[in-house]
Amino acid sequence: MIVDWYILAPAAFFAGMVDAVVGGGGLIQIPVLLAQFPQTAIPALFGTNKVSSIAGTGAALWRYARSVRIPWAVVLPATVAALIGAWGGAALVAWIPRQTMQPMIVVLMVAVGLYTFLKKDLGQQVTRVLHGGDRWKGALFGFVIGAYDGFFGPGTGSFLIFGFVRLFGMDFVQGSASAKVINFATNLSAIAFFASHGPILWKVGLIMAACNLAGAYLGTHLAIRHGAGLIRKAFLGVVAILVIKQLVEIL
Repeated sequence: MIVDWYILAPAAFFAGMVDAVVGGGGLIQIPVLLAQFPQTAIPALFGTNKVSSIAGTGAALWRYARSVRIPWAVVLPATVAALIGAWGGAALVAWIPRQTMQPMIVVLMVAVGLYTFLKKDLGQQVTRVLHGGDRWKGALFGFVIGAYDGFFGPGTGSFLIFGFVRLFGMDFVQGSASAKVINFATNLSAIAFFASHGPILWKVGLIMAACNLAGAYLGTHLAIRHGAGLIRKAFLGVVAILVIKQLVEIL
């Protein structure tokens, strides 16, 4: 198997950098993997993508946790519920065609993007103190996002960040850090799933993981240094790309 590392390595690095800030690394890695390994089964490539992604997500989470206060009382229930929701969402694939979700997701992404663009102060600072009832709200939020991730997937990281900012009054930095906890857990679950459904390209995945980790470290450094303003702009950019991608697939 001939591997074009001059394409895969930079793609993994850039994916890690973008994903550490606002999510969406899969938008970069998956198309490159599909182009490089056209004869390889889809589950194997998706699993390989997750092996690479979880390294960057773990590095970003470690870096954020050292500098940002993560509200664990809300994030942990959301993470557990997201894992349960992801399993339920995956089970729905057998009952509902994924294509039926695309128009609704495009509308939702446009609404999220417009709301963030028009509300200039959204996520620029923490706006409220979390209370006990937020644990249950966090669990419900995590379950819904997890179910979406298991069923459909695109934009999960962006929806997580927006939800943490809008529903729990976090700033974009804290929201991005909190999203990484759920991302890490769901990535780990996805690796277990894909590994049990076919061979993962472990060598490719592990080498890409090293590049992804380096990119994630740089991306997290930039996010912490430049704060909510940078993340807001990157967030809007990723949402715009997601909308365009979904529209192209629909049309």
